[in-house]
Amino acid sequence: MPASPPLWDIFCQVVDNHGDLGVCWRLSRELATRGQQVRLWVDDARALAWMAPGATEGAVPSVRVLPWTQPIAPGLLNLPRADVWVEAFGCEIPPEFVAAGAVQTGAEGQNGWKPPVWINLEYLSAESYVERMHTLPSPVLHGPAAGWTKWFFYPGFTPATGGLLREANLPARQAAFNRADWLRTHGVDWRGERLVSLFCYEPPALGQLLRAWAEGDEPTRLLVAAGRATDAVQQVIQHENGLQRWIDERKQLSISYLPHLPQTAYDELLWASDVNFVRGEDSLVRALWAGAPFVWHIYPQPEDNAHHAKLDAFLDWLQAPASLRRFHHVWNGVTPGALPLPDLSAWRACVQAARERPQAQDDLATQLLRFVARKG
Repeated sequence: MPASPPLWDIFCQVVDNHGDLGVCWRLSRELATRGQQVRLWVDDARALAWMAPGATEGAVPSVRVLPWTQPIAPGLLNLPRADVWVEAFGCEIPPEFVAAGAVQTGAEGQNGWKPPVWINLEYLSAESYVERMHTLPSPVLHGPAAGWTKWFFYPGFTPATGGLLREANLPARQAAFNRADWLRTHGVDWRGERLVSLFCYEPPALGQLLRAWAEGDEPTRLLVAAGRATDAVQQVIQHENGLQRWIDERKQLSISYLPHLPQTAYDELLWASDVNFVRGEDSLVRALWAGAPFVWHIYPQPEDNAHHAKLDAFLDWLQAPASLRRFHHVWNGVTPGALPLPDLSAWRACVQAARERPQAQDDLATQLLRFVARKG
């Protein structure tokens, strides 16, 4: 009898549904294309309705989305045992699930079954500790799984890390993309003006940026993502004195508020735009693959400003020119002051040179599969 495809349990707690859930869904879908079966356990799967339509109904046959309730429903503990457990972004597998897995493994150990390969999939960072910590073991000392081992797995930008999520068909999809057709399909009346996508939190310098475009000499169309980005833009326009008048009278800035886009359509938005403002982890990687100039709004950690060091580490890896580094610092509230004038030619050259480095490395799914094969 042929062996069953390896089965993965991926656990995701939604903190920012665009980021944590977006990464977990992309990873689940990519593993499925590599012949794996995935159970994606999510405590709040509502965003999948627009992020990946049909996901909860089995649109990807090898990926099953399951509710991560507190506690997990007893019947779910009787599911077939998995070969791999993944704790995404610092979440912890529920103790009752671990206990059930230990019982299964103990009973089946007589038949040569091993504990699952247990992976702690960490957040993406370019900081130096990532290379030191990647694939280090973390022994389980207590509880029903005592004696097992968790393994730290760090995505990253260098060959000594776990790489970045990148689908095998991504270059072909991008090469076949037609910007004019996509904009027309999505109701954007494009007339050759500069296109800028905006996906952000509430950046301190947003008013500055909108005013610069409204008062500038080059027509700009802003394509605003649904949710917090839309709310932020509308709040700034409402409260910035005279901004709406400048927009109406000079007609140099036009704004299109987009609906929630599925992940594939968000990729295409990045390809369609001349400049991309992105936020969090998932859209940062997608902007890098898109190859256009981009500005990253990093997830803020105001309690200790740990995101400042993380931002600078990324800018160092990117080899960002001075204007791009300064723009990031003001955009993220690291330093006050005026946004510098964008040097889009230099920014584009920087991004495209940086993109080549991780493209020459194995992607995250490939590295995970290799690691699991070695440890399983």
